[in-house]
Amino acid sequence: MTATGERPDTTARAPEQWEELAGQWGRLHPQTLWRTYCDELHTALIERWLPDEGVERVLKTDLFDEIVTEGLYPVLARRARVVVGMDIAARAAAQAVERHRGLSALATDARSLPFADASFDAIVSNSTLDHFPSLDDLGVALRELARITRPGGVLLLTLDNLANPVVALRSVLPRVPLKRLGLVPYYCGATCGPARLRRVVEEAGFVVDRVEALLHCPRVLAVAAARLVERYGSPAAQRRYLRHLARYERLAEWPTRERTSYFTAVRAVRAI
Repeated sequence: MTATGERPDTTARAPEQWEELAGQWGRLHPQTLWRTYCDELHTALIERWLPDEGVERVLKTDLFDEIVTEGLYPVLARRARVVVGMDIAARAAAQAVERHRGLSALATDARSLPFADASFDAIVSNSTLDHFPSLDDLGVALRELARITRPGGVLLLTLDNLANPVVALRSVLPRVPLKRLGLVPYYCGATCGPARLRRVVEEAGFVVDRVEALLHCPRVLAVAAARLVERYGSPAAQRRYLRHLARYERLAEWPTRERTSYFTAVRAVRAI
């Protein structure tokens, strides 16, 4: 069993499974309104945490955002001269480049990266490294990200928060029924809570300087409601719904924030 209670599944991140999903999402653009909300949260995080200067090259570790919505490419392009994206699915990489002509992208696995040492000033990894079958895989991927980050460079990382009871329950429930219900349309792997995540990031060669609790709305209900608003609501109604969801982020100031947040967000600096 893994730290999340899941049985290890060495095929969970098999490229062909993600290729199939990328094809479906590229055609159907599911959960567009919900993913727009997630983009807004991560965009605000990047604007707070990524330096305005000194970022020549930035790497984004997942491109599914960029094939469904605008994703994070626009904010990254404002902060860095060169934006490189990677995804385990070649189809996702190709579709992201087709949509964002200024983006360079390739298909690769985060656990074995083809980049030279210290070749990036910043890494943005939003809910990417929580799709591996074990925390050992997470550690390998983080060490690879540390290797390609220059000393003093920045890692912005979000991961599913195991301290949230909903995430913890999802981690032990059978995956097939959750997928059929549309609650978890893709494989979710091993993850951890804020304290352990800090340790794992620092063991990989970074120094953590900020940790935040992110995305506090009741996700299952919010995704279901977003589907209805997206299908039947006017553009004005959709904007109002996004503003409604944003109000839940006030829970980040509460003592219970580690229980209500769906993501743990970490800003870390590559050790010199």
